[in-house]
Amino acid sequence: MKIEKMFTEDKAMKLQKVFETEKLLNEIRDTDVLLERILTEARLIANADAGSIYVIEEKQQSTQTTRFVNYENEEFNNKLLRIKYAQNDTQKKKMLPDAKTPYVYFTVPITKTSISGYCACTGELLNIADAYNIPEDSPYKFNSSTDISTGYTTKSVLTLPLKTNNNQILGVLQIINAMDENGNAIPFSNDSIDYIQQFASSATQALEHTYLTSNMIKRMQRMAEFRDPKETAAHVERVSDFSLEIYDQYAKNKKIDAAEKMKFRDTLKIAAKCHDLGKVGISDTILKKVTPRFDDNERSIMCSHTCIGAQLFTEPESEIDEMCRDVALRHHEWWDGSDKGYPGNLDFKKYEIGTPLEKATPLKGEEIPLSARIVAIADVFDALSHRRVYKEAWSIDDAFMGIQNFAGKQFDPELVLAFLQVRDRIISINSAYERMENLQN
Repeated sequence: MKIEKMFTEDKAMKLQKVFETEKLLNEIRDTDVLLERILTEARLIANADAGSIYVIEEKQQSTQTTRFVNYENEEFNNKLLRIKYAQNDTQKKKMLPDAKTPYVYFTVPITKTSISGYCACTGELLNIADAYNIPEDSPYKFNSSTDISTGYTTKSVLTLPLKTNNNQILGVLQIINAMDENGNAIPFSNDSIDYIQQFASSATQALEHTYLTSNMIKRMQRMAEFRDPKETAAHVERVSDFSLEIYDQYAKNKKIDAAEKMKFRDTLKIAAKCHDLGKVGISDTILKKVTPRFDDNERSIMCSHTCIGAQLFTEPESEIDEMCRDVALRHHEWWDGSDKGYPGNLDFKKYEIGTPLEKATPLKGEEIPLSARIVAIADVFDALSHRRVYKEAWSIDDAFMGIQNFAGKQFDPELVLAFLQVRDRIISINSAYERMENLQN
């Protein structure tokens, strides 16, 4: 009787943990941040050593809004599963302390021949006790290439679709190697499956909500891309990803509280995508000018995109609005207070579109919001390392050196240090986007 009571209490505690986690998920507003958190929490619930989370994308995805699929009647020919995040505790133990697992990018066709593809196609959960002993008559097979390349051994695999109430598939969650108290891989228990299914249902609802924000931002990005062909979706996404990496390392260096870090990075991921939205208010004669040489009047009008962007978020209704405004307005300020920075302390609300910016006292140092100081580095690095109509791309090494040389001048030196510390992650992200663009061309 006592053992039975303890068992019941243990289940109640685990369910309570699931409910508490669901509440935390509903507070996250950025899709990418939420996906990473879903994977982390799912692994904790089932005590899984590793896992991945996939999203569904069009094969020719640009600034399109996020698409879902309905496994009951949807054609999958033009869609694929893209791994968004992967985690592996065993592999992480082999790395330097506090280092992140490598940034990965690969896609899987949505067919029944792969485990994750089968889940997306059918909407069914798969609980595989031994990945290397799947019955030969199963439509899906285990791809052991990752195990071979890393030396890892996959045993148990629990894969389930992130499925809405009307049978739309938002993605696929896969967790690997349930661990016993001695660190041995075991099959996922029925209780674990129950907890994960309960968790996945709530996680999917939270994911639907973040997609509303994500799609709104993507539509705004598309509008900016229509106006300025140089302002590509890939640039915006890279700047957002780079910004998050810089902040994560900065937060680690500064020992920022975990709750504060999570809240800030969630908002930053969205705000960074809005840094140049103000270009929608710049005339075509200036915005689409092929030569980079502007006269003083043209340059001043071009610089006004900071004020126009901030005006899009006037009367902010949330912390996201506030950071979007700060990033749009301040990402061209200089750390040392140089007059090369803009727009300074003028009243951006009074700026009239199409007129040159008034001269104003530059902002300096920590007068510039942290979010804008981070995005400034990410934006310039991406501009340096990619081709523009008026210049060729710098090499990655030269682009890093360019940022380093302006530490303490244009950029916050502490943030430059964090940026240099995550060099490998930045390069991996950059390479992943190149592969993505090559697949789409």
